[in-house]
Amino acid sequence: MDKGSSAVSHTEREIEELRADRELATEYLKAAMESLDDPNERAAGLLALRTVAEAYGGLGAVAAEAGISREALYRALSPRGNPTLRILLAVLKAVGMRLSVESSETWVEQDKRAAQSAG
Repeated sequence: MDKGSSAVSHTEREIEELRADRELATEYLKAAMESLDDPNERAAGLLALRTVAEAYGGLGAVAAEAGISREALYRALSPRGNPTLRILLAVLKAVGMRLSVESSETWVEQDKRAAQSAG
């Protein structure tokens, strides 16, 4: 099978789709952020953040807007990266998103049990 010069890589296609659909990019990043909690899935979460950064201006532009070097951003969003909260917040801001917090299922279930035992 000849891929030819018109072949588009999976990553390039993913970047195009994320760039074209802001809601998809947001949901994609939400799922990625959840994976950061699991050490076995953290690399996928960081790569997803990197892909969104590529979709919304490229790593160089996002790094400049975030006020960090491109190299620091590449390291932070590599599979073995460990971005600081400052970098994470800056990247999210640069791509037009923000960090939010919501209750996990575990806490909701604990609240229900506490309410049941109190009543």
